[in-house]
This record gives sequence, structure tokens and C-alpha cells, in this order.
Amino acid sequence: MSLSLTFKALSDPTRRKILELLRQGDLTAGAIAEHFQISKPSISHHLNLLKQAGLVVDERQGQNILYSLNTSVLEDVLSWFLEMKGVHEDEKKMD
Repeated sequence: MSLSLTFKALSDPTRRKILELLRQGDLTAGAIAEHFQISKPSISHHLNLLKQAGLVVDERQGQNILYSLNTSVLEDVLSWFLEMKGVHEDEKKMD
């Protein structure tokens, strides 16, 4: 997992909204696009960045591609944050 790609993907509000939508269930790019006032190519770009970061996976089902949330990457990021918090608190105890 590349934390840089993950943080880049999470830094954009459109991509965070896409993740929120996918948290509710799998969707096609067209169904995702219905929630935004931007072009379908822009949605595809956002989905591609989310896929590169490992936050989203896609699966072809007939003529459609279904996008799903990959929670394991989010769990890895959360684990990293918790580790950093633990290190920080250990350092404070030494003072």
C-alpha cells in the first residue's frame, strides 16, 4: 500500500463523496455520476485514482463495471494512524 497515493486520493472532496456512496453499496460509474454535477470522464478520472490507491475495486458484470469499496486499505490507513498516535503518546510519557 502506498500511503502517498491513498492520501492523494482522500484529499479530494469528490473522491471522498464517491467513497461514501460506495460505502452504501456497489455502483456503476453511471450511477455514481448521477450524484455529481461533473462530466462522466471526470468521474472516470476520480474512479481511476481511487483504484490506483487501492480504495476501490471494479468488476465487470456483463456490459457494466461495478465499483466496490475496498475497506482493507482504509483499515491499513487507520492502523497507521493509530500506530502514529501510540508512538506520539509514548514520547509524551518519556518527558
